[in-house]
Amino acid sequence: MATVSKRYRQAHEKVDRLSKYGLDEAIQLVKQTASANFDETVELHLKLGADPAKGEQTVRGTMVLPHGSGKVPRVAVFAPGEMAQQVRDAGADRVGDEDLVEAIEQGWDEFDILVAHPQLMGMLGGRLGPILGPRMPSKKAGNITPDLAQAVAELKSGRVEYRMDRGGVVHVPVGKISFSEEQLKENIAALLDTINAARPAGVSGRFLRSATLAATMGPGIKLDLDNALA
Repeated sequence: MATVSKRYRQAHEKVDRLSKYGLDEAIQLVKQTASANFDETVELHLKLGADPAKGEQTVRGTMVLPHGSGKVPRVAVFAPGEMAQQVRDAGADRVGDEDLVEAIEQGWDEFDILVAHPQLMGMLGGRLGPILGPRMPSKKAGNITPDLAQAVAELKSGRVEYRMDRGGVVHVPVGKISFSEEQLKENIAALLDTINAARPAGVSGRFLRSATLAATMGPGIKLDLDNALA
């Protein structure tokens, strides 16, 4: 049987698992129950009333959080030669075309996100698709674009992707425990508004069904969505 630490028990004792909390109180609890010795990520887990089995009800997109996510991703970019310097100036960690493809084929993976110009996707698909799988650049994620510099700048400043999984749940980082309560509140409110606006036309009934807020090592805290959306 796994041993539960005193710190873990104390954190969970502060949260009533049957109660739903207003946004302000939930954020306070997230901060109180984060006890790791690192700056934990705060995530929002949102259950949607869309059917993952129906392609037309897929919920996926990107947005820039008002205060960023607290993480600056390592961005590698597939750029045509004439755009390379512009993309470097925007903050890309590595830029290339054929040479970058070869590096990834040889095992290089020191990146969090890949961005690509549309004209290079023909070269990438067959060679890197089997290697990268879901890490491949995607139009829906905003990572296949002719405006590479803007994409890099947004990613570096806090752009996040939201994507409904097979269970109809979206998991999105909304900041760090070190963020102020107001910063977390504004990030969460912006995310809820964005996902609510992405409601597919075919969805009937309530779209945002339930939400849970949690730090990396903390307990889940149920949100009162009516309060959070007010």
